Amino acid sequence: MQEMVKGSNVTLSALSENVGSVIVSLGWVSPSGEGDADVSVLMVGDDGKVRGDGDFYFYNNPVAADGSVQLLGKTPTEAGDEDRIGFDLTAVPQDVDRLIVAASRYRDARFGELENLTVTLADAAGDPLLRFTIEDADAVSAVIFGELYRRAGEWKFRAVGQGYADGLAGLATDFGVDIDDDAEAQGGLGVPADDEPSGPDDPAPSVDQEAAPNLDGVPAPRPPADDTGVQQQPAARPRTAKKKVTLPKAAGKSLAENESWRAARLFPVSALKSDRDRETRATSVLLSVMAQVPEFGRRLTAGFGAPAGRMETFTEVSLPHGDTPRRPDGVVRVERAGKLWTALVETKTNGNSLKSDQVQAYMDIAARRGYEAVITLSNDVALEGSPLVDVKVDGRRKHKVALRHLSWAEVAYQAQLLIRHEGVGNKAHAWLLQELLHYLQHENSGCHGFQNMGPSWVPVRNGIDDETLCRGDSRALDVVESWERLVRQVCLRLGGELGQKVLPVRAAKGGRDPRERRGLLADQLCAEGRLQAELRIEGTPGVLTVVADLRTGRIRTAMEIPAPEQGYPLSWAKRLVRSLAEAPADLHIETLVEGDTAGPRGTLERLRPEPADLLPKTDGARITGFRLSLLKGMGGGRGNAETGFIRSVDDAVQRFYGSVVVHLDRAVPRRSPARRPVSVG
Repeated sequence: MQEMVKGSNVTLSALSENVGSVIVSLGWVSPSGEGDADVSVLMVGDDGKVRGDGDFYFYNNPVAADGSVQLLGKTPTEAGDEDRIGFDLTAVPQDVDRLIVAASRYRDARFGELENLTVTLADAAGDPLLRFTIEDADAVSAVIFGELYRRAGEWKFRAVGQGYADGLAGLATDFGVDIDDDAEAQGGLGVPADDEPSGPDDPAPSVDQEAAPNLDGVPAPRPPADDTGVQQQPAARPRTAKKKVTLPKAAGKSLAENESWRAARLFPVSALKSDRDRETRATSVLLSVMAQVPEFGRRLTAGFGAPAGRMETFTEVSLPHGDTPRRPDGVVRVERAGKLWTALVETKTNGNSLKSDQVQAYMDIAARRGYEAVITLSNDVALEGSPLVDVKVDGRRKHKVALRHLSWAEVAYQAQLLIRHEGVGNKAHAWLLQELLHYLQHENSGCHGFQNMGPSWVPVRNGIDDETLCRGDSRALDVVESWERLVRQVCLRLGGELGQKVLPVRAAKGGRDPRERRGLLADQLCAEGRLQAELRIEGTPGVLTVVADLRTGRIRTAMEIPAPEQGYPLSWAKRLVRSLAEAPADLHIETLVEGDTAGPRGTLERLRPEPADLLPKTDGARITGFRLSLLKGMGGGRGNAETGFIRSVDDAVQRFYGSVVVHLDRAVPRRSPARRPVSVG
């Protein structure tokens, strides 16, 4: 992979022959676990300006009509998160000269609070071609990471690294994007916060950086209020795309005479009797909806290097392979400008594992026939550095085949995002996705996501109970990998329901090598008997922590929220208890005090009549925040049954978010990650 420096450029065809479509990934690490940014893309002509506001792509306008640009969302990595963008360079209009790739932060947050700002570019096979690391993004809230541009009929990439102190709106207006007409009425236009002068990288003053808007109709915590209790007005926003069709979360009144009447479904599940029936039906249902709903098909294939174009899908295709023909479960073909992109599909349901020899045969067939990818689908979740199947790639072959994996949980997640939050082109498409989602979530479909902690789960739990589990035991490593798969699936399910980004927090101190990091977590499991994960939910005031204590058989879900920067400690305590009026009575609240001193704590039931009990008794104690936590019994089985461990973790996270987090004020990012504590007494 080619390392680039600021200002350097490279011709893509010099790095790979497979650059008709590319994936650009922007990544960063937040030391606090709470910092984040949003990506955006601008299409500009040779005059350096967009042709219209529609050439500005951000998360409320994520896809170009011609498929040339698609924001694919965040993907958790071992070092942090990556926000990925798919570019079909063959579909970019001829009057577009450059594609600007940028990211921006909220309000007074700055990129100097994040670490390891990098942009990487991969070809259609998923092979990384180049990387650029930005070293000097300190006091800016928007950054141009790089740009794709044409020269003499070739596409090139330039490492830019230019910062904007006045955020996304400053960047957007610099390239000719109009801001909403009500921006001035809301007081959003002006110089950067605190009337600070713009720096040398600041092209123009503009709106405060909360320009990236929330999705409409998303259930989320209520917006923050000031000390007077008045809800704050939203900041100015760039114009969004035309409103699309979404389905209401609550179904309309049924015309059935009684509850025994069942609605007719497009994809019935009652006739499914065997695993083979489930695999065949699931493949056909999914591929047919992908072909009929372009937004959905493109969403699932763009990350695999597929171009935007006419999609057709097939099942039970016979392909020659030695003396015995092979029949992959499905084939996806996309035609663009007379060229074909083809992927073979191998499907597993009901917890069945992928078979290495089967996938290897499809990889060999794809390589010989010039196909671009093999896509596997199963209930399992792929982890970086821990492939689900081992395949060998013949390095002597000029044609490369990408091996990609989708979990059924991710398929359901993408369907939920489209029909409940982002919208699709028409009602028929929304209805098709609703039928697909109903099928995937039915207990008889076999498409339920990760469902089994594996054969090592029971021996490890017994070893922890008996205190016979030793460091270095390979079974502990198996449990850690299963735990990470479970955590990723919990994030997908919650994110699909909320329409918000829910991502596991990766601690940079654990090392960049995923195997090394999991080895450290396995040793920790052996020593402490606990599995732990942290989830970052967009818009919440803190990180949601999940701890499964295998010794006590309990799951703790918790969140630490910072103390307000203004006001008095007693008013903080009263406001917190008042906001949690509908939370469970057994919710534990602990006051966090600077230093090693333990703060007061108690259940919500006890604190409701006396919020002042949350204040430290020691004079001069400095309150830094509050910790909210719930305890729940842990299932014993390794599977996803009602008494299983997987179900209990999922239920614990859903309960904590739905009964506690939704009542908290939305996060208000601060200018600096450090906050001066306030003393009491």
